Amino acid sequence: MDKELISKLSNFTLLYVEDEEGIRNNINDILKHLFKDIYLAKNAKEAYKLYEINKPDLIITDIRMSEETGLDLIRKIRKIDSKVRVVITSAYTDLEYMLQATELHLVKYIIKPITEAKLNDAFHAFIKSYDSAKIYNLMEGWLFDESKSHIQTPQEEFKLTKKENQFLKLLIQKNRIITYDEMENIIWNEDSVMTPNAMRLFIKNFRKKLPEEALRNVQGTGYRLVL
Repeated sequence: MDKELISKLSNFTLLYVEDEEGIRNNINDILKHLFKDIYLAKNAKEAYKLYEINKPDLIITDIRMSEETGLDLIRKIRKIDSKVRVVITSAYTDLEYMLQATELHLVKYIIKPITEAKLNDAFHAFIKSYDSAKIYNLMEGWLFDESKSHIQTPQEEFKLTKKENQFLKLLIQKNRIITYDEMENIIWNEDSVMTPNAMRLFIKNFRKKLPEEALRNVQGTGYRLVL
């Protein structure tokens, strides 16, 4: 896998569900070097508990397992979570299974045996799925998720206020100095006034959630992002 893909995957967490211990251990030997955190489950019941606790970014699950199937697991999760990405693995090319799986909005359907090439394709599809989901890579290890209004770092997660979310989006998309006038017109609204004190407090708190020295003040003009 190329370095750029590995770097991007290192920001995400994964739940891997496989009832065959040998396959689970072999694939985990590959995955554990790629993702920030990995949670392993041997059945759907165990997987759902891990999902509830950890809220992974990606789920890779086998279809056929004892008691509940992988499809049952994802249907249950989809009732409360439409955003988590899912990859299905199966030893079967059964059309019925594949049709059922497509209704669950998958990133990929992998036919076993699972190879590094198939995983590579799935992971590229996983990363690409964020292209329209407003996920921005600020720098290595720092992700800005506009839809969730948070910044994820290697050590912690910062929740952004509505104004901070709007401002960071503006800084990234414009890729230039955002003037004080723009900030007042776009970020502040009719219900609030951008006083000098309000601005100073806003910037002070916002800087704490960004990489060090990422937000640069251009005196008398505004702010720009330097990454």
